[in-house]
Amino acid sequence: MPSLVGKAPEPHRQVKGVTVRVNFGDYDTAPCRRMLVKNVMKGEVLVQVERLTRSYGDIRAVDEISFTLRKGQVLGFLGLNGAGKSTTMRMLAGVLAPDAGRITINGADLLDQPSQAKQAIGYLPDQPPLYRELTVDEQLHYSARLHGLDRTACRQALLRAKEHCGLVDVGRRLIGNLSKGYRQRVGLAQALLHDPPVLVLDEPTVGLDPMQLREMRELIRMLGRDRGVILSTHLLPEVQATCTHAQIMRAGRLVFSGDLTDLEQRRCSTHLRIGLNAPPPAASLAQLPGIVRVEELGRGRFRLHHAPGAAPHQAVLERAGADGWDLWEITPEHAGLEQIFVDLTLGEAPV
Repeated sequence: MPSLVGKAPEPHRQVKGVTVRVNFGDYDTAPCRRMLVKNVMKGEVLVQVERLTRSYGDIRAVDEISFTLRKGQVLGFLGLNGAGKSTTMRMLAGVLAPDAGRITINGADLLDQPSQAKQAIGYLPDQPPLYRELTVDEQLHYSARLHGLDRTACRQALLRAKEHCGLVDVGRRLIGNLSKGYRQRVGLAQALLHDPPVLVLDEPTVGLDPMQLREMRELIRMLGRDRGVILSTHLLPEVQATCTHAQIMRAGRLVFSGDLTDLEQRRCSTHLRIGLNAPPPAASLAQLPGIVRVEELGRGRFRLHHAPGAAPHQAVLERAGADGWDLWEITPEHAGLEQIFVDLTLGEAPV
């Protein structure tokens, strides 16, 4: 018998008679997200984690992490496999005791008031704990009774959870005959039966096909409007598509914590791509202020590597006009979010 908990248009610029195509990156699409984050920050605190630590022998899986979850936030826990995400999820759900630190759920200390704190949590492990021989209705009814709901409350909870998770038409089907996507829905419905203010979802979209993935993302965003949701994943696009905030773990520690706008602000340019019809020697380009390395791309194109915060484009424009390089392209290259994630998780970016 499985356990119900734990098993689970381009601008142009005129420079000394030379018309140059200048591209300073994509348009800013962050204002709407910043507005959303600002509103979320007004929400009440649902989860407070302070210096949470857990070791397995000599290996420290989680190393003194601290963070806060507010109502209306969907917080994505990112990290490579083995970074400590699942261990953190299990401690938040109350199925694994920490070695040190404190977890407060909806005002209740998880260690001192475990029953009250766990009543505020809905937990979906990476493998939903389901009985394959039961129907969807039977599974949900059984789980609701385990939560202490009476018959009337049980019927209401089943109807509400099935409507939320799109299970109204499959109530009489055996769980063993359901697709992976529908079994995930049943597991999520199970976590919602007692209407908790906090949802903890451990890699809820693993193994889903593209349509199931889209539906699950929409469902999580909907549920996060009036709750706090924490989900773990090792895929950055998952967080971009679903979450308002992100935390990145590396070797048990948090190396980034903030809203997605903060993460996008790390996309500073450290490369400048230029095109010249009459290029000078690469050594001349390397002598421009702020340039640390010149990469030849062929056909008069170069990638100028410069220090973070440097702005060599003005010097390039002036020298091109003065020395007749016939500049036809100048484009700052920004690091993608995927590269930022890789740099953070591999320790190649500042924390």
